[in-house]
Amino acid sequence: MGTVHARSMDSYPMHGRDLGVNPDDLDVMEAVQETKQEVLENKDVVVQHVNIEGLGRTKEDYLGYEISDVFTARNLVEVMRKSHEARQRLLRLGIFREVEVVIDISEGADALPNGLDVTFEVTELKRLTGSYNTMVGNNEGSMVLGVKLPNMLGRGEKLTFQFSYGTKETSYGMSFFKPQSGFYERNFTLNLYKVTGQFPWSSLKETDRGVSTELNFPLWMTDHTLKWEGVWRELGCLARSASFAVREESGHTLKSALSHTMIIDTRNSAILPRRGALLRISQELAGYTGGDASFLKEDVELQLNKPFIWGSPEHVYSILQIALWMCFYVRFYLGGPTSVRGFGMYSIGPQSEGDYLGGEAYWAGGLHLYTPLPFRSNKRGLADLFRTHFFLNAGNLCNLNYGEGPHAHLQKLAECIRWSYGAGIILRLGNIARLELNYCFPMGVQSGDRICDGVQFGAGIRFL
Repeated sequence: MGTVHARSMDSYPMHGRDLGVNPDDLDVMEAVQETKQEVLENKDVVVQHVNIEGLGRTKEDYLGYEISDVFTARNLVEVMRKSHEARQRLLRLGIFREVEVVIDISEGADALPNGLDVTFEVTELKRLTGSYNTMVGNNEGSMVLGVKLPNMLGRGEKLTFQFSYGTKETSYGMSFFKPQSGFYERNFTLNLYKVTGQFPWSSLKETDRGVSTELNFPLWMTDHTLKWEGVWRELGCLARSASFAVREESGHTLKSALSHTMIIDTRNSAILPRRGALLRISQELAGYTGGDASFLKEDVELQLNKPFIWGSPEHVYSILQIALWMCFYVRFYLGGPTSVRGFGMYSIGPQSEGDYLGGEAYWAGGLHLYTPLPFRSNKRGLADLFRTHFFLNAGNLCNLNYGEGPHAHLQKLAECIRWSYGAGIILRLGNIARLELNYCFPMGVQSGDRICDGVQFGAGIRFL
């Protein structure tokens, strides 16, 4: 909850002699003290003033929305609860390093007998901050250097410069973030970036130079993102042995696309949830706002998590997870430790001379059971970061003939299904990523598929 200081509206003697404490009366005194506390908690109060101390470049009107709810409190318990909620909202803005709350009785000519003053003591972030950290992506590690200018104009704006050097991808870019006053979840972002990546499974290297704008907002139980992106894309061959099909894709393209994403997320954790569900639906339309790349992309992700074996509250539950990914009408790749396990990285589906070309539609599903490590002690410790993992994955990927109709497309996706099963160990890295070490048994292997029969290691933030 942070540090909350409060002073009673009633004065109490603070010295033992004045209290008249007798060792034989300790139990009686405790009972009286408890009764007095109960009366104080239920006493009607009025919050007369809410002050914020320590402001420098932050505008007071920007913070008024975050603290206004404190004035509605009607007793001391409500004052403390609403003050804590306001403190959390202030910290969420990302412009303060520390926020403390002081609750005191009102003083002055206009002070009421039951009046209170609430003061938020804040410490602003520096005008310029830097960061150095490592980041884990889907089977990729990166070193990230960043420079940030928080609260540039005094109303939560943020300008960020970032450089990332990874095992497969190098990028740098600039981002400007602007939230709406009083509604932090409603925000606008402008990005400029350059990304260079290598895709050895396709013998391709790609350089993207782009600009994008995003508008994020909540609507009822859902979160929405509207985005426009313009990208100048340059494709080249990663090796001289690249297939002719890959060489045909080389060159420059310009993409202008509009996209929309809707998310419903009730999970208690994004990395290893114990309960809850996730529904993510995305649409992207390219070619109608300019550029020479035209496609329609539909992407659906569904995840359900349910306690499977119940235990005492202090123990971690075993979790049954059902996951489903589907996408149509754009080039995609499938396979690897973060999707259909037991197959090589993106090594399922059409290929030419050893280079995997991806497909225009795919689906993938998984059934997972996560359990605590066996023979672990009841004490919480390092073992709580690990889970035993049993899984069954399946999926398929194919190209479409647009003259055949939806029924033929579904029939293609239902043929030659790849699937795998196995077991392994998972290590949770905070709430940002996880590592998997699994022993896999790939099944339904088709000609050209690259398999990983046995131990497979994966690292990432989004797993099937």
